[in-house]
Amino acid sequence: MTSTTAAPTLDLTLDAVALTAALVDIESVSLREQPIADAVEAALRALPHLDVVRRGNTVVARTDLGRGERVVIAGHLDTVPVNDNLPSRLEGDLLHGLGSCDMKGGDAVILRLAATVTEPVRDVTYVLYDAEEIQAEHNGLRLLAQSDPDLLAADFAILMEPSNGGVEAGCQGTLRVEVRTTGERAHSARSWRGDNAIHKAGEILRRLEAYTPRRPVIDGLEYHEGLNAVFVSGGVAGNVIPDECVVTVNHRFAPDRSEDEALAFVREFFAGYDIRLTDTSPGALPGLDRPAAQAFVAAVGGEVNPKFGWTDVARFSALGIPAVNFGPGDPMLAHKQEEHVPIAQILRCEDQLRTWLTTPGVGGGAA
Repeated sequence: MTSTTAAPTLDLTLDAVALTAALVDIESVSLREQPIADAVEAALRALPHLDVVRRGNTVVARTDLGRGERVVIAGHLDTVPVNDNLPSRLEGDLLHGLGSCDMKGGDAVILRLAATVTEPVRDVTYVLYDAEEIQAEHNGLRLLAQSDPDLLAADFAILMEPSNGGVEAGCQGTLRVEVRTTGERAHSARSWRGDNAIHKAGEILRRLEAYTPRRPVIDGLEYHEGLNAVFVSGGVAGNVIPDECVVTVNHRFAPDRSEDEALAFVREFFAGYDIRLTDTSPGALPGLDRPAAQAFVAAVGGEVNPKFGWTDVARFSALGIPAVNFGPGDPMLAHKQEEHVPIAQILRCEDQLRTWLTTPGVGGGAA
């Protein structure tokens, strides 16, 4: 006997909190997003004011009203693996469940806006994409930027990553390098016949201890760079003088520097040492001087902070689109078993974005 399970559906007439619960209840661990992408696509295709395109398990819905500006509002559909935290449950003023914070509360806000804001004062591109929680090669936003960059063209973007309902502008870039010292092996009983590579790493650590972080101000926001040893590896055996030591260093750099500029700084900082780049990702400029960004900040009416971590806003920056992080939920709860989101934050984020999308004025919005 063959059993069948009905494909999940989404009712966009639900309020944002109920819609968040519905999204949470559709399991969507990375690389298994097809059911939720199917439900999102079907719900959006039922809206006549939107043009809908699907690429893999990424769904894009766009207004085409000829407004003076276009903005992107984006969120990822995938979650980390299930950890005995499904289905969703509402307890008091908190909605619990896998992905409730990271970031199905934000996705619900996107879907509610897409369904109910039919005449925005600025054209909107809504993007719900897959595979954000795993290796970058799978990331739906990255793949969309490669295959259909025109679908992401915009003046400003909002990534609805959890930010406690506050605005975190841009993001810092990150790179990792291996700083290597070499020596000569010898028996530790005759150490003078060798050359201890671990001892040579002391100068690397002293340079790091003396490092003074650069703190540039960009669009009125002070970013705080970092340069830190995160791993030290070396040694052969308990009675052998080591001939190699590797200090892995992570550099978090402000978005006014490119990856090449940041790497050049690190190479100069460790002049005289063998340096090998192992990982790099660009930062993202906040773009708060853009009219759409100024109107957004005015609509949310809150303090704007720089984003010190790295998020997918950097993918927008690579396309020349300034971006901010803005979404319900505490990012410190992301990926935790007790993940939850305050329902008040979901509703407030929806209300603030709705105000921004429907109020004429700053930023070329329709009068």
